[in-house]
Amino acid sequence: MNSYNANVVVHIDENLSGEQIEEMEKRLSMEAGVRSACVHDRTPHLMVIDYDPREVGSSQLLRSFHNSGLHAELVGGI
Repeated sequence: MNSYNANVVVHIDENLSGEQIEEMEKRLSMEAGVRSACVHDRTPHLMVIDYDPREVGSSQLLRSFHNSGLHAELVGGI
């Protein structure tokens, strides 16, 4: 079976603690089609999400942030 990969950067408006970031990374990583979700220590407002676009869309990923009570927007994707 072929695997398709895409990624998107999400800007998180809130100042999250390290624990909150880890929880969001875990929550997203458990969604169908998501390969990984991570935030670098130097850019705590930016999360890179790698996913299979056949299984999940970027707008659905963004809704996960909104459903968690966060304000976020897509920055870009390739």
